[in-house]
Amino acid sequence: MESSRPKVTIAGGGFAGVECAYQLARRGHAVSLFEMRPKKSTDAHTGSDLAEMVCSNSFRSDNPANAVGLLKREMEIVGSLVMEEARKAAVPAGDALAVDRTVFAAGVTRRLESMPNVKIHREEVLALPDPGEGHVVIATGPLTSEPLEKALLAALGETYLYFYDSVAPIVEASSLDCGLLFAASRYGKGGGDDYLNAPLTREEYEAFVKELLSAEKVPFHDFEKAVYFEGCLPIETMAERGLETLRHGPMKPFGLTNPRTGREPYAVVQLRQDDLARDHFNLVGFQTKMKTGEQKRVFRMIPGLANAEFVRYGYLHRNTYINGPAHLDRLFRWKKDERFFFAGQLTGVEGYLESAATGLIVGATIAQKLEGRDPVPLPFTTALGALCRHVSEPRTSDYTPANVTFGIIDETGLPQIRDKARRREEICKRAKGEIQTWCRVALQHSHLSGEGDRR
Repeated sequence: MESSRPKVTIAGGGFAGVECAYQLARRGHAVSLFEMRPKKSTDAHTGSDLAEMVCSNSFRSDNPANAVGLLKREMEIVGSLVMEEARKAAVPAGDALAVDRTVFAAGVTRRLESMPNVKIHREEVLALPDPGEGHVVIATGPLTSEPLEKALLAALGETYLYFYDSVAPIVEASSLDCGLLFAASRYGKGGGDDYLNAPLTREEYEAFVKELLSAEKVPFHDFEKAVYFEGCLPIETMAERGLETLRHGPMKPFGLTNPRTGREPYAVVQLRQDDLARDHFNLVGFQTKMKTGEQKRVFRMIPGLANAEFVRYGYLHRNTYINGPAHLDRLFRWKKDERFFFAGQLTGVEGYLESAATGLIVGATIAQKLEGRDPVPLPFTTALGALCRHVSEPRTSDYTPANVTFGIIDETGLPQIRDKARRREEICKRAKGEIQTWCRVALQHSHLSGEGDRR
């Protein structure tokens, strides 16, 4: 039986939308979640499940001593659907958390469909919904459909910002020549052999870079300009910065020893398992805007990939995001109308995990409001709070998308520690303690019930 409390309308069934819906429903609040797929898809999606991963199958490092690892722990303290399902669908990836993307999305979808307080509508949202006495969350992501994008432009009163995102190719495992590859993780992390590695000599590397630079790329439209997110540059754009750039980026050999030679290769291409069956492998860091025929020609120059069959070619797509500091407060509320919230990459955070984190924050915030309380802001000294700060704090420089990093976490009040590793340990220790305190204070009256009570 649905709650009699005011409903919350969420537009978008990506990472932010599903996490927001879960946080509300597990606390007894009724949610209407709108997702236009499969009736209408995007240039990047291929399936109909919620929380589909389109660019990569990795949530990046799972090391608790770095910023993205800290964000994972904070989300798990609060109780995150995305983190729970990611752990279940994990595949070997060194010290990273990578998943079988099909198993992960199916798990998230199944969990939400089983929650009585969540009603999922497979419909496109064409205009800003009327919140009535409830609230609206816009979590349609960087691939917001044209009708809603036009409505948002009209409502926000200024143009969107945007950047280009590029997707790495995936190859069939059976088409690889494993006699030329070796299994290893950098510095033996994870299981020690979680990646397949293609070693290149100096001559092979330089020939590869030459062809990469001369390959034909997908052109931009006349009205567009190339604005890339620095953390997801096309590999050919990185190569344009100098011959050695790739060897110190996605093709770095450091920490890897070829067992056949006993030496570190000159350069390496890493392939990460993309599904639990090990049928598919992702070319790590090889996002690209080359035309498909050129991808086949150039990437087959990599040792072991001469006969590679591509499950998915790399491609380029435009991501849009709003000017967060101009429109949002630290609770992701729209300054013009506090019944509206924004979440996900549309706010100017970057990454699957960060998107889910904003949905978690918004869901917890709205829950407090529906329970008649003033929402308690997250401290900027936490990874979750740092994302709140990123989207809301005025700045003199241009507003650009950001992943969570130690650089955006407030260190005020910590002792002066010169050793970076020890200082970060203190940041993480304090942050986890403050998240636990925040949960007790902010969510103390929330009623955790049903399927979602897993803390």
